[in-house]
Parts: sequence; structure tokens; C-alpha cells
Amino acid sequence: MSQSVVVKTRKFMKNPLLSRRQMIVDIIHPGRANVAKSELQGVIGGMHKTDAKLVVLFGFRTKFGGGKSTGFCVIYDNEDALLKFEPKHRLVRQGLAEKKETSRKAIKEAKNKGLKIRGTGASIAKHKAKRAANAD
Repeated sequence: MSQSVVVKTRKFMKNPLLSRRQMIVDIIHPGRANVAKSELQGVIGGMHKTDAKLVVLFGFRTKFGGGKSTGFCVIYDNEDALLKFEPKHRLVRQGLAEKKETSRKAIKEAKNKGLKIRGTGASIAKHKAKRAANAD
């Protein structure tokens, strides 16, 4: 993996409301399948004179035939802004947040349990509860 990689940016934009700079990144990597995001973070951080931890890369697609990839890059002004505005799943990928452990089955069971007492079923259940209370 010692082959050279060319990194070009386009559509650069400063976004002061989210305290970040954002751009589209084109990577030319002939002879390589793709390039690791961790490697690109260092390169782009050096290009824009910032810490590699503040660079977030996502949405990369390799062109048909290989040799070129395009993705999106966001460079935050500080770590507080990164933690505030970046989605949780990307923070997990960066290693800045812990993944919430829940099972898909538990989520679906909770959803279905909630569905059972809504709508007409809820009014029937209330009616039965009322009759049972009056019978006593």
C-alpha cells in the first residue's frame, strides 16, 4: 500500500452556523482498491492545517473500474462542535461515542406491545375495565 494517492477537494464551503468547513473530496488511487478513511483524515487535516480528529469523512463511492473515489468531508472548528452537531452513528465510527446496545427483537416486541392497546382495541379495553370496576 505504498502507492501514491491524490486528494482533491471541490465545492468547498464554510458553514459558521455549524462551525465547520465542508467539501466534496475526490481521491485518485490507481492500483489500489480503496483508501482507508483514517489515512485520508491525516492527509486532509494536513492540507487544511487542522487536527485529524476534527476531520469527518463519509459517503464514499468508488467509480466503476476503480482508481477514483468520491465522498464528503466535514472539518469542525473544535471538538465541542463536533460532538454537538455530528450524528451519533458517525461519532461511534470515529471512536468518540459508545454504541448503544439494544437488540432488534426487543425493539420490535416493544413496538408490537404498544400497538396492541391502541385504536379501537384501547376503547374496548377501557370499556371492559370500566364494567369490571362497576361489577365489584
